[in-house]
Amino acid sequence: MEKAFDITLSSRKVLSAFFDNYSLEQLNKIPPGFNNNLIWNIAHIIVVQQMLVYNLSGLPIMISDEMVSKYKKGTKPERDLSQDEVDEIKSLLFITIDQTQQDHINKLFETYRPFTTMSGFSIRSAEDAIAYNYYHEAIHTGVMMSIRKFV
Repeated sequence: MEKAFDITLSSRKVLSAFFDNYSLEQLNKIPPGFNNNLIWNIAHIIVVQQMLVYNLSGLPIMISDEMVSKYKKGTKPERDLSQDEVDEIKSLLFITIDQTQQDHINKLFETYRPFTTMSGFSIRSAEDAIAYNYYHEAIHTGVMMSIRKFV
């Protein structure tokens, strides 16, 4: 599992660079032909990781219900985010993964509600969810790489 966390942390470092390289206006911009923006993708990545690993393990998530409802699958940006909201999302990028790694070390993930993703992956444990999560993050990072060309 150590490699899975290394991959996820590397992915999060790539995502973190968006905060340094793009203005608030650019993070919020939805280019023509896209349904979302850079900051929505980052927040969505955080929400999905929490839902995949914690919620399906029957454990409390580290983010608010409001954040889940704004960034879960099937949502889209409803308004521009403030700098404070962006800063909160930025802070959650690494805190959530560090805590997940610690909780895995402490063997908190004892049960899991199995499911199959829309792309056909069968996830039967928190470890499977952690591994699948970096695939999910890579998809959204790819979308972000496209969006950044138009902001």
